[in-house]
Amino acid sequence: MNKKILTMFVVLTIMFSVLVGSASAQAYNTHFTTSITYVNVGSATTQTLDLLFYANPGDTAPIIYALPPLAPNAAGSISVGSIADVPAGFQGDAIMQSDQPMLVTLVQIPQAAPTVKNRALSNGFSAGASTSMIATVLKNQYDYNTIFSVQNADSESNSVHLAFYDTSAILQYEFDQVIEAGAPFYVDAGTLAGLPSPFNGSAVLTATKTVGGGPGVIVSSAMELGIGNTGLKAFEGVASGGMKFYMPSALCNAFGASTSYAIQNASLTDATDVTVTYTDQTGAVTSETKNIGPGAKGSFLGCPTMGNGNYGAAVVEAATQPVIAIGKAFDGAGITTAFNGVDVGYQNIALPYVRWATNTDYNSGAKQRTFLTIQNVGANLVEGDVITIDYVDYLGNIAGTHTFTVPAAGLLNGGKFNSNPTTDTGLVEFGYYGSNYGGAAVITGPTGSQLTAVARVSSLISAGHPVSEDYNSQQVP
Repeated sequence: MNKKILTMFVVLTIMFSVLVGSASAQAYNTHFTTSITYVNVGSATTQTLDLLFYANPGDTAPIIYALPPLAPNAAGSISVGSIADVPAGFQGDAIMQSDQPMLVTLVQIPQAAPTVKNRALSNGFSAGASTSMIATVLKNQYDYNTIFSVQNADSESNSVHLAFYDTSAILQYEFDQVIEAGAPFYVDAGTLAGLPSPFNGSAVLTATKTVGGGPGVIVSSAMELGIGNTGLKAFEGVASGGMKFYMPSALCNAFGASTSYAIQNASLTDATDVTVTYTDQTGAVTSETKNIGPGAKGSFLGCPTMGNGNYGAAVVEAATQPVIAIGKAFDGAGITTAFNGVDVGYQNIALPYVRWATNTDYNSGAKQRTFLTIQNVGANLVEGDVITIDYVDYLGNIAGTHTFTVPAAGLLNGGKFNSNPTTDTGLVEFGYYGSNYGGAAVITGPTGSQLTAVARVSSLISAGHPVSEDYNSQQVP
């Protein structure tokens, strides 16, 4: 282990059977197989690249699977269903070990589900903390149930306290669970007996070391699954709150979708006012303010604040207490996305799972397309500043580059622009190479800039009816 760098905690690895039940029009009863997509953002080919699979809270002997070497900038993908040592019906998590820094995105692929077509997306973690907060938890609410996983990212056993708060900041249920190092614990809100039904709220998870009682280390990730519908989405738990968050996507019946934000108060003792300020495509600014109690969440809808047909970005600001933010986009048909708000950006970011199907393959529903929204969350960028988006293939080659030159109006703090693998590149297909799959986007901004991005991955299920899911960019260390 002395030559291995533990670079990624891969969370919410929902594999094969999430729940017992047959495939139907319910995402909640659908079986999934996980595809782990990853990109080497280091300077050398990996010499060590292993996956360690853990099945339950008491698991101390992981299944170990060695991945083939990966060149710098190369993007790889492995379906857990193809790993012989991982049994059918496995539900657990994984740790990726590598001697090069890796970024990982998990793709949950529905199995034998003719009506459930969306793929839930969530990122892995490179570090954990003693607290993890899940901004929205649903039980028989809005026709959705939440399933979340908490992983012990410590080197020793942890006891995790799970507390559930409703939107009125009332603690509705709490319990403790011991989790061994590396192992997962799954919570299905739909079957959690102590949680009221219906429930609309949030969760706060706190870890302590089983021996000695010091702060533990955990990470978490969640999925929302439709009970009587085919919608599903995923997002990561957040270790701590902030006073200001950026939301790269804000919609009000634009492009066939609208957005909502779930804002959780990270304080367990004091309420805070929260203001969401929207800037639309015309530059018009609108806002909404709500008071959110301790530990509770507040919901902010893009409509009607933004005005019908408008689109843009938003900024979330808390008055006195830190908060966390989750964004969702929906259209009432197939678009059911989720992404995390971000409180800090980076000069270099990447997205491990990027695909662009040909017209024929996309229109038939056989393959996917990825659309990027890139937001400036730092100082204003001025005319002539350059941001490059390199689309790198599974071998590490740059297949195409989108060069964005900041126009005369600048790219102000909170401003955004869009990209996809065909923008300025001449590519008609990306990420699909016969029997090989793999494609990523590596984004580089001007020196000292702070950028963030959200990828929306879409599949067309019928003419004019896409299903989509979002995930956030990650820092390139």
